[in-house]
Amino acid sequence: MESTAPSKTITTANDSMKTTTERCPDTLRRRVDARDLKVPKPHVPRALVAADDQHPNGTIGHDHHNYTVLQQHVEFFDRNKDGIIYPWETFAGFRAIGFGWIISFLAMCFINLSMSYATQPSWIPSPVFSIYIKNMHKAKHGSDTGVYDHEGRFIPSKFEELFLKYARTQPDRLSFGELLDMSESLRDAFDFFGWVANKLEWGVTYWVSKDENGYMPKEAVRGVYDGSFFYYLEKKESAKSIAKFY
Repeated sequence: MESTAPSKTITTANDSMKTTTERCPDTLRRRVDARDLKVPKPHVPRALVAADDQHPNGTIGHDHHNYTVLQQHVEFFDRNKDGIIYPWETFAGFRAIGFGWIISFLAMCFINLSMSYATQPSWIPSPVFSIYIKNMHKAKHGSDTGVYDHEGRFIPSKFEELFLKYARTQPDRLSFGELLDMSESLRDAFDFFGWVANKLEWGVTYWVSKDENGYMPKEAVRGVYDGSFFYYLEKKESAKSIAKFY
């Protein structure tokens, strides 16, 4: 009988920066280049800006309101800017970026029903399923990218890793197939809610950000992380409405 015991290998200096091993085939399929990033200290989580190699200072001109990047991600849907997102505001936000009535209603139900209680300032649930932005980090689910840390800060190295690892056809954008591969690889064991949330969130992100060739650009994804892309979409939809009127 053939032995399945691993052969002995001695660690050498050449092994220190290897990012693949044949004993885990997925490391070969989802390669990560061992290259230096241009953004300063990419491992340090940024509280206020979504920094990457091309934008080390985040989105210039974007008003962060002193919110964390995760809070900025949802702040667009706080339509009256009182720090609380009510279901009707979630609905209005999805309508503002171009979604129809049905998708906006379903998004409202899923988001507010699933995230409201975790963000409440007390143990008492909200009868209207409101979401408190100040506690948004408490609603962070599993099976995600890890780009947000547990306090809602943005980690540049984790963001760059998404494209290093999964963007195999073009380095700065993801195809739908690559997006599916990414969402599958991020699944944590037995995290059923996280699996569903991951698929829905990235499905919506792909839908609103894909270009004419069906790719999801890196810059659009970064803008979704800090919420600036939602404001861009709102302006775009408003311009369409004005054009139709005239």
